[in-house]
Amino acid sequence: MNNNDIELNQQLGKTVGNPLVDGIPRMSCQSVDVFYNQDLQAIFNVSVDLAKNQILAMIGPSGCGKSTLLRCLNRMNDTIDGCIVTGKIYLDNEDIYTSNIDPVLLRAKVGMVFQKPNPFPKSIYDNVAYGPRLHGLMTNNSELDDIVEESLTKAGLWKETKDRLNKPGTGLSGGQQQRLCIARTIAVKPEVILMDEPTSALDPIATATIEELMYELKSSYTIAVVTHSMQQAARISDRCAYFHLGRLVEVNDTNIVFTNPEHGLTENYITGRFG
Repeated sequence: MNNNDIELNQQLGKTVGNPLVDGIPRMSCQSVDVFYNQDLQAIFNVSVDLAKNQILAMIGPSGCGKSTLLRCLNRMNDTIDGCIVTGKIYLDNEDIYTSNIDPVLLRAKVGMVFQKPNPFPKSIYDNVAYGPRLHGLMTNNSELDDIVEESLTKAGLWKETKDRLNKPGTGLSGGQQQRLCIARTIAVKPEVILMDEPTSALDPIATATIEELMYELKSSYTIAVVTHSMQQAARISDRCAYFHLGRLVEVNDTNIVFTNPEHGLTENYITGRFG
């Protein structure tokens, strides 16, 4: 760690984070620490709420811990050997890290859309139907047809695919593939949707389409999105959280974070002085 990082770490002792003012959190992180192999700490004492029907954007330099925290929210870090998560993370007041929580069922409630579109090597229909079949969410084929249509409609993809549902999902364009992955996520009726850089591999037109879709989806879901684009965070989010060196520096209403940040580190990042 160089002298600049040491100085920044000292400043991070003055972190600012505002809890939700309106509404009850759908998810809540309380004093979360994340370690890799016990000797490398990636997240330091993070507490942040995700509100119902809101988008929380997580921003910050590469390697600041935002994606690590996102993966904690549906226990994706369980798949990493040596990863230790401490603190409390609640979904509707239930601690998701207790032994009676099945991570597979949790990931149906807290779905994730990844940076690069990753449709299964199956038909468009089977991509969306996979989760409902796995979790037994339907009793007959007619119900499954309805779930597929509803999910593709919510993802803004039904009109483009309704006449080729048996075609491979991998044959769609990049933006369509990402919307297919979103349809696949919402087909199991999640409560929360996590998005890790969902538009970084897309062109500007596809990015705009996904952003519009995210804004529409928040009426039904709680959404947390990791993004390197401050412009995107400003456009789509209700609240914004800035991370640096594994610490949550500031979380507040997006307008406040971008126009009147409470921490100098946040202002430096937003104005381009570092990051």
